[in-house]
Amino acid sequence: MGNDLSTSLRPAIVLTILFAILLGILYPLAMTGIGQALFPFQANGSLVRDGSGRVIGSAVVGQAFTSDRYLQTRPSAAGQGYDGLASSGSNLGPAAQALTDRVKPDVAKRQAEGVTGPLPADLVTASGSGLDPDLSPEAALAQAPRIAAVRGLPVERVRALVRERTEGGAVLGAPHVNVLAINRALDALPR
Repeated sequence: MGNDLSTSLRPAIVLTILFAILLGILYPLAMTGIGQALFPFQANGSLVRDGSGRVIGSAVVGQAFTSDRYLQTRPSAAGQGYDGLASSGSNLGPAAQALTDRVKPDVAKRQAEGVTGPLPADLVTASGSGLDPDLSPEAALAQAPRIAAVRGLPVERVRALVRERTEGGAVLGAPHVNVLAINRALDALPR
């Protein structure tokens, strides 16, 4: 009887060790190597650098912009705002009173900034992850008058920049603008 146990236990132990090495070490190393070889920018966090090589953000993770000179991001549900360690959605439904209470100050803020008419939802609601780096073109265009006034630019120049930088929507995905990319382009505009 003891011999039967060792006969059936041995293959289980060998297969456990084999699959641990294969799936726990070799497969992750292979995927990391392929990612680094084929997609190094994305595999290393899609980091955006300034002219001196200093990291100023990521193309795929939002960051809070609060100055009136910049396109401002949507509210974040990630910790104190765009905290990658606290990424999560609010999980509040459209009928939730907590969502209404959370959105009201943002609606008032946007109206005080001069945004008129119906507000694009992404100006006052968080994304699913709380880290979304993009806005809808409508949300970006709604902020154009404020940005133009603060920077002393024609509002049509800011709107044209938003239209130039709008991506997606042709086949898959909704049109969107990357907030960091637009803000960098705003800083690059001649005065």
